[in-house]
Amino acid sequence: METTAETISGGVPNATMKLLFVEMGVGYDQHGQDVTSAAMKACKNAISSNSIPAFRRGSIPGVSFGEMKLQIKLGVPHSLHQQLDLEKVKSIFPYGKIVNVEVVDGGLICSSGVLVEEMGDKNEDCYIVNVAVYVGY
Repeated sequence: METTAETISGGVPNATMKLLFVEMGVGYDQHGQDVTSAAMKACKNAISSNSIPAFRRGSIPGVSFGEMKLQIKLGVPHSLHQQLDLEKVKSIFPYGKIVNVEVVDGGLICSSGVLVEEMGDKNEDCYIVNVAVYVGY
């Protein structure tokens, strides 16, 4: 999957992309304190209940399947930005050209209420990540 440098400013996708819809999701990691896992779950949550036949069936005149573009905006607790593996997060998307991934302050660190060492816990922290996936061409 190719990534190019475009930006999302003010929460709105770059004007060079014709926006079709926005998918939103949330993911969390209750045990193990892995923010990448939480971000991957958020992305799966955003895209798992959708089908996009318009790109494959040629429903958009002059637009082929290969022209599908994605912009991803992740809300991640500030203290966890450096721990996030964006290559793993991008691997969640089975098709479409990812033109931008933006990480902003967001999400949440809260207590899971229990420390389970057998599940890799270092503490009781639960990491929560939010995502907006902009889909267009």
